Amino acid sequence: MTRVLVTGGAGFIGSHFVRTLHDAYVTVLDLLTYAGDRANLDGVRHEFVHGDICDPELLARVVPGHDLVVNFAAESHVDRSIEGAAAFMRTNALGTQTLLQACLDAGVPKVVQVSTDEVYGSIDVGSWDESAPLRPRSPYAASKASGDLIAQAYAITHGLNVSITRCGNNYGPGQYPEKIIPLFVTRLLSGGTVPLYGDGGNVRDWVHVEDHCAGIRLVAEKGEPGEVYHIAGTAELTNKELTARLLEACGCGWDRVEYVADRKGHDRRYSLDDRKLRALGYRPEIPFDKGLRETVRWYAEHRDRWSA
Repeated sequence: MTRVLVTGGAGFIGSHFVRTLHDAYVTVLDLLTYAGDRANLDGVRHEFVHGDICDPELLARVVPGHDLVVNFAAESHVDRSIEGAAAFMRTNALGTQTLLQACLDAGVPKVVQVSTDEVYGSIDVGSWDESAPLRPRSPYAASKASGDLIAQAYAITHGLNVSITRCGNNYGPGQYPEKIIPLFVTRLLSGGTVPLYGDGGNVRDWVHVEDHCAGIRLVAEKGEPGEVYHIAGTAELTNKELTARLLEACGCGWDRVEYVADRKGHDRRYSLDDRKLRALGYRPEIPFDKGLRETVRWYAEHRDRWSA
């Protein structure tokens, strides 16, 4: 049986990925920071290790014997990185290097580094392909770009079989309520208002977490060492367009929206060209409107998971 180590596997995306590994022996390594929750893994067969990817002694015990390591462990909220960048650099850069070294030392056959479209900065028109230059504009994005470059260096210098995935904005059931969709949904369901940055014209590409996980699995199976693969979604929307859909899904009006000052360095638009991954067989399967309805329904039916 294939042995898979999923770091950050108690988080939103990582736990969804773990649920796809029906045919594997799974180890989850997670520090259980504010966004990690073992309840995300309820009903899933796995071995859980509470720990930090920045701990080389722990990794030396946990990593050996695994056939695949997928690194979801990350600090990922842009606003938090603006308030304080140190934790982001520690986990996303140093933590990635520490994990990659452990994988190299243990002779792990395959590693996937999970990253983000934010490493490219902002694009006015068109879409980035995988050869686009990295121009991160937030501490979070810079820390993820650092991890990606370290991964490519380990592939080139040491021959480590590590591939990198970069995706658009994820959404789906179980996401911690700090990102825009769960934040807006939980506030609307609670009778509150929602904050819309600036003029609401910032554009994001939305990918359902299950489509994202399918793309990662494909890269784990077919990705080449040191190569980057984009995982694009099914909807490119302004934040104002997204807000309108969330208001409709929650049965609310625009009186529940508060326009607030834009955040520092707010990237205007992200867009990924995913032809490279589609050539390997990737196809997103969940239409955005369907996925959004199901996501809103999950939050409505699981208030115990977020109301506190």
